[in-house]
Amino acid sequence: MKFLKTLQKVLQWAVILFFATSILAVVAYKWLPVPVTPLMLIRSVQQMSHGEHIRMRHHWVPIEEMSKHLPVAVIASEDQRFLEHHGFDFNAIEQALDERRSGKRKRGGSTISQQTAKNVFLWPRSSWVRKGLEAYFTVLIELCWSKERIMEVYLNSIEMGDGIYGAEAVAQLNFGRPASELTRANCALIAATLPNPLKFSSKNPSNYMLKRQTWIMRQMKYIKPIGD
Repeated sequence: MKFLKTLQKVLQWAVILFFATSILAVVAYKWLPVPVTPLMLIRSVQQMSHGEHIRMRHHWVPIEEMSKHLPVAVIASEDQRFLEHHGFDFNAIEQALDERRSGKRKRGGSTISQQTAKNVFLWPRSSWVRKGLEAYFTVLIELCWSKERIMEVYLNSIEMGDGIYGAEAVAQLNFGRPASELTRANCALIAATLPNPLKFSSKNPSNYMLKRQTWIMRQMKYIKPIGD
C-alpha cells in the first residue's frame, strides 16, 4: 500500500510538472525564437549513427524578413482554412478519413497549427499518444499565439530539405538569396515540397514538382494574406 501511495504521488507530480512546463514553454515561445526542435535533434542523431557529418542549417528570421508570398504559398498548399479554423479543420479530417476508407491515396488532415505543435514540441513518429499530445499543444498555441506567430514559428522550424530547416536556410541554400527576396514562384516551389521535403527538392524540382508549383500559384490568388 505504501508503494502504491508513493507511486500515486510521483505520478501526480509528474502530471503537474508536465502541464506546468508545457504551458511555460508555449508562453515563452510566444515571443522567443525556437532554437532547436526535436526533429532537428533526431535527424542529427541519425546522421551520426550513419557515420555522417551533422547537417543542420537553421537561422531564425522574423516573419517581416520573409517574402510576403511565402505564408500565402504554404496556406494554399497545406491548409487553406488556416485563418478561419481554431487549430483543427474537421472538414479536412473527414475527407482524409473518407479517402482511407475508400482505399484512395492517403492524405493528411493536419493543419498548420497541428504541424507547428508537432514540430516544436513533439517527435515525428505517429502514435495515439503523440496525436493526443499534438491536440493538447495545438489548443495551447491557438489560445496563446496569434495566427501570425503560429505561421512565423512554422516557417522557421519546418523541415525543408535534407538538413535544412526554415525559410532562411532554404532560401540561402536552394535559391542563393535571403528569405526576404524569394519570388512568388520560389515560394510556391518551397511549399510544393512540404508533404515530403526529403523526397521532393525545391533546388532540383521534378516535373511533378513543377506541376504542383503551378497548381499552388493558382490557389494563391484566392488566399488572404496574414494581417490583411
